[in-house]
Amino acid sequence: MNDEPEGSEPAEANVSRETLASVFGADEDRIALAEGYVGLLSTIGIERGLIGPREVPRLWGRHVLGSAVVEELIPQESDVIDVGSGGGLPGIPLAIARPDIWVTLVEPMQRRITFLEEVVATLGLTNIEVVRARADEVSPRGKADIVVSRAVAPLGKLAGWCLPLARLGGLMLAIKGQSAEEEIKRDANAIRALGGAKASILQCGEYKLSEPVFTVPVTVVEIERVH
Repeated sequence: MNDEPEGSEPAEANVSRETLASVFGADEDRIALAEGYVGLLSTIGIERGLIGPREVPRLWGRHVLGSAVVEELIPQESDVIDVGSGGGLPGIPLAIARPDIWVTLVEPMQRRITFLEEVVATLGLTNIEVVRARADEVSPRGKADIVVSRAVAPLGKLAGWCLPLARLGGLMLAIKGQSAEEEIKRDANAIRALGGAKASILQCGEYKLSEPVFTVPVTVVEIERVH
């Protein structure tokens, strides 16, 4: 959370069309879907406690675009699982940015599931499935090309949830902050025991999110499942 007063800035006020096009493409329909999602997050998302009111000025930069740029790491037509999706981050922005991929939003809490289902229905998103489950309840396991997560848990615990869902050669992509390097060092043995290769720190959106409102670049920990 930041220390800005509630309602200090509307969600739409701090992002240019050029930036939206650089992330979601020049297709106005895609941009409209992203705008619709931000609108839902900033209204019923706040009403239902899925996001704090003070996050509204940062919905675009920190949350939606900061999730969508991870699409740079996702191959064409991938099967993607978003673990602990919450209000749909990063899965919904990824699905909007990449209509070629299939995204499964995995979330155990019913009130969040209800919100996610309403978003998918309202926006008419046809490449998303919503599943109420914990990560260890998802079936089938070991099939996903990509397993993504954002602000869910420490890296070692996250690997225990995500790596079993990925196919051999598939990737776990965890959006992390400044702690990424420290977490990799701390949890390296646990990641290896769970079937992961050596973790890499990658940067996304470096040449897209250039406006001052954004945290650039977005840090992602990538781990390949090797056994």
